[in-house]
Amino acid sequence: MLMKRVLLKLSGEALAGERKTGFDEATCLGVARQVKQLVDDGIQVAIVTGGGNFWRGRTSETIDRVKADQIGMLATVMNCIYVSDIFRFAGMDTEVFTPFVCGAFTTLFSKDAAVQALKDGKVIFFAGGTGHPYFSTDTGAVLHAIEIEADAMLLAKAIDGIYDSDPKVNPEAKKYEEISIQEIIDKKLAAVDLTASILCLENQMPMLVFGLNEENSIVNTMSGTFTGTKVTVS
Repeated sequence: MLMKRVLLKLSGEALAGERKTGFDEATCLGVARQVKQLVDDGIQVAIVTGGGNFWRGRTSETIDRVKADQIGMLATVMNCIYVSDIFRFAGMDTEVFTPFVCGAFTTLFSKDAAVQALKDGKVIFFAGGTGHPYFSTDTGAVLHAIEIEADAMLLAKAIDGIYDSDPKVNPEAKKYEEISIQEIIDKKLAAVDLTASILCLENQMPMLVFGLNEENSIVNTMSGTFTGTKVTVS
């Protein structure tokens, strides 16, 4: 697939590296250097980050779900501000968009502004999810990929693809080289949540799922040297 505009979803856990929480600067710099290669090749890149390196609202049993999800949204804002500045250090222009006002920290999202920023050569970040509770960052990522008419969504995760069961629990778990989004829905695989999967299916948004911590995994994915899981929409 020839891709000129992509949305890269980075899991919060992957950004934390071996630290498991917060930021691992070496990991973030590695991501920035890979993305710079794509930008230098004329590829337009948008990025969504998860917030799991700071907060996972669904694991809280003591506070209201809406408040827990709002904390998660703010975790992604922190991640995007940090990672975007790492990208600037690596020589790229960036802009962070949010679906709600964050003072002078971010730009309020509109499709026109985001697409123009991409055309201007900026790497753009979508922080804050959809701005509403009960929607995961995966769903927000798919939504933004559709809005900006990306050619594909790249999912850089802490594991190297999609498996038929959790490889952390089952050492015999089978990795898929290719799977349809319909199969993911039918088999209830936990690669992305159901809402995100249905959005991909309805809007024909293909996905490439791979491990962020593999050497040059982002560049390799874009250049065809791909070792993760290809998710088809047909």
